[in-house]
Amino acid sequence: MDARFKSRDIERRSLDVDGLKRSFLEWLVYSVGKDARAATRRDWFHSVALAVRDRVVDRWMDTTRSYYQEDAKRVYYLSLEFLIGRLLTNSLSNLGIMDECRQALDRLGLSMDDVVDAEPDAALGNGGLGRLAACFLDSMASQGLPGYGYGIRYEFGLFEQRFENGWQVEYPEQWLQFGNPWEFARPEVLYPVQFYGRVEEFRDSVGERAYRWVDADRVLAMAYDTPVVGYGGETINTLRLWSARATRDFNFGHFNDGAYMKAVEQKILSENLSRVLYPNDATETGKELRLKQEYFFTSASLQDILRRYLQHHSSFENLPNKAAIQLNDTHPAIGIAELMRLLVDQHALRWDDAWDITRATFAYTNHTLLPEALEAWPVRMIERVLPRHMQIIYEINAKFLNRTKARADGDNARLSRLSLIDERGERRVRMGNLAFLGSHKVNGVSALHTELMKQTVFADFHQEFPDRINNKTNGITPRRWLKQANPALSELITTRIGEGWNSDLSQIAALREKADDVVFREEFRRAKRKNKKRLAAYIARQTGEEVLVDSIFDVQVKRMHEYKRQLLNVLHTIALYNEMRDNPTVSWVPVTKVFAGKAAPSYHMAKLIIKLINDVAKVVNHDPSVHDNLKVVLLPNYNVTAAEIIIPAADLSEQISTAGMEASGTGNMKLALNGALTIGTLDGANVEIREHVGADNIFIFGMTADEVNDLRASGGFNPREVIASNPSLKRALDMISTGAFSPDDRNRYHPIVQALTDGGDHFLVTADFADYCRAQDAAMQLYRDSEEWTRKAILNTANMGWFSSDRTVNEYAQEIWDVHPVKPSHDGEGFR
Repeated sequence: MDARFKSRDIERRSLDVDGLKRSFLEWLVYSVGKDARAATRRDWFHSVALAVRDRVVDRWMDTTRSYYQEDAKRVYYLSLEFLIGRLLTNSLSNLGIMDECRQALDRLGLSMDDVVDAEPDAALGNGGLGRLAACFLDSMASQGLPGYGYGIRYEFGLFEQRFENGWQVEYPEQWLQFGNPWEFARPEVLYPVQFYGRVEEFRDSVGERAYRWVDADRVLAMAYDTPVVGYGGETINTLRLWSARATRDFNFGHFNDGAYMKAVEQKILSENLSRVLYPNDATETGKELRLKQEYFFTSASLQDILRRYLQHHSSFENLPNKAAIQLNDTHPAIGIAELMRLLVDQHALRWDDAWDITRATFAYTNHTLLPEALEAWPVRMIERVLPRHMQIIYEINAKFLNRTKARADGDNARLSRLSLIDERGERRVRMGNLAFLGSHKVNGVSALHTELMKQTVFADFHQEFPDRINNKTNGITPRRWLKQANPALSELITTRIGEGWNSDLSQIAALREKADDVVFREEFRRAKRKNKKRLAAYIARQTGEEVLVDSIFDVQVKRMHEYKRQLLNVLHTIALYNEMRDNPTVSWVPVTKVFAGKAAPSYHMAKLIIKLINDVAKVVNHDPSVHDNLKVVLLPNYNVTAAEIIIPAADLSEQISTAGMEASGTGNMKLALNGALTIGTLDGANVEIREHVGADNIFIFGMTADEVNDLRASGGFNPREVIASNPSLKRALDMISTGAFSPDDRNRYHPIVQALTDGGDHFLVTADFADYCRAQDAAMQLYRDSEEWTRKAILNTANMGWFSSDRTVNEYAQEIWDVHPVKPSHDGEGFR
């Protein structure tokens, strides 16, 4: 560094109102290029974001310098999704300058809400996987842990969901259309990523057999960095996202020949890698693109990790003591083979040494027990796209099975299950097995899920490595999901117990004694009603439907999937609709059923369920005989911003997956923390939520995971017999099958009825229907007693302290990563 200049000599940006106001105007004029009188809401958002970013960067550089000075061990969290949501309010809140920013904008005649609403949601994820990753980044920074996130900078993300005649239609999610003021492009951080080609065998300098990957196509991975602000603004970590760049953007020869599209063909094909999250994999080309995406970001991340490590270390033996790489699901599992390739092929390590280093560096989080969600790539596809990696996987597998064979006692079936290659039908590489074998620790995400992992998908691996599986129940950040999303409730809580709960959610337990305080209950209800009014206004804007604010807001917001059983909720809705029509003189508890969630583009049954919800809503909402006692709304394009409006307003939280199929869930935690009562099965983290909030403060129904397994082991059940014995259920299904909700196409819902009847009802919707209705009745009866309902809601909030992602991340840090907090200093050299 030039001795005449040190970054700390630059004046640090002021955090006071006048300093913020001055910065807003300077950025508006000198960066956005607008006069205040001509500026749009978007112009002001960019100006404010850039001014706030200035105040983050000082601390960001301090943090990074400290990590280098201490040669700290770092966590590298590899995830295909980071559902980070809007960053302006998050940054202001964690820096502690929300009020100052609001005052500065007031002095400029601007509304804080208008500026905030101009920020698009970052389209970097879909559901719980991405939101968990975002919570973990927040918690790592808030706990002072050296952490990096690595993922893909999707140009369009998943998709924007719209409803056309009730059907889901996918449009590009153009979140980058007007730029992203939070990110820093790093064109100098550029790594080559290869595909296709062939492998050459040769002898190295000492005569040992070695391999090189040649004649491959190349794509460049370029880094974009986003600062992750920890609570209190002391530690600022980094989310590094990769964008694909072509090695050649433009072919003049083709252009001069008049082949204009061919001139840019290579650029388009290369950059498709970072275009869309989860390309439709119903086609062979879609599957291949997804595999290439997973390898693209994993390879770039590992190259970056090794580059950073080698700045201070001359050999790789210490890598596990300086880097902890966490695989968030199987998407980055190809990283096991990639690190082996980098160590063996590029850095000439002996195989056994490289394998010991790889296994000691990686850890794997499993998120599902569903076989279709445990990725398995066709061998022929990996051989074509990643030929060297297929060789490495074969070798890992052979060495493992040879060592295991001696203990297998001739049990070839067990060896077959342990193999990284599934030989049944088309040969496939089991990425879950690869992730397990190549990691020193493997964790589930709830107590039940972890036990089921040991008993089902990884039973043989657990027998082989009995100390490898451990549990880390998921958590959520209270900063985003209570402090920011629910200011009405968070301010009430702070007036009673102080603000320490923001960084230590266990302190929220002090609210338990407030549950019997009549005044506090009234204030708690007032906060909830304020949130319900906000959601009602949002529903009106999004759907045109007016709902009763004082109805029970019954909320199911999550990815559309059969195992999450939106169908069970819909069938209850129809049954309730029929009861209300049949008994018009009864004093009903008004109910507003709120659904939201996206279906994967190729998941036809999930898309049909969306259409059914919309068709049911069209009939119910326009039937005067129910007198507004029942409304059904399906909100489009569910994302973090929508969740921040819906979750604080919920009265009843639907967590009704088939027992044994939900790994954990985090929506259940967010809703309970915000004072919603859960109606759910004993599945995922619902089990632990019941333990913490108390069995009297949750509505549990349905079969347990053990009962589900026993039923399936015994050959299942006859859904038609169950339906015939339940008139309410039979009537609801008859209405669906005869076209009561689809008069334009009476056969539209035949696939749904078929799946629930002759199809065997795999997800046990009909089997759990009666008990679900019983739990719903209990919830509605309790809602009539507003004091008792509120008391239980307070106890839900008060008992959710254990579900903080700070607790989860600290468990990872102590029991898997072996990393420790680093306090940022203000000395040292530049940012790297």
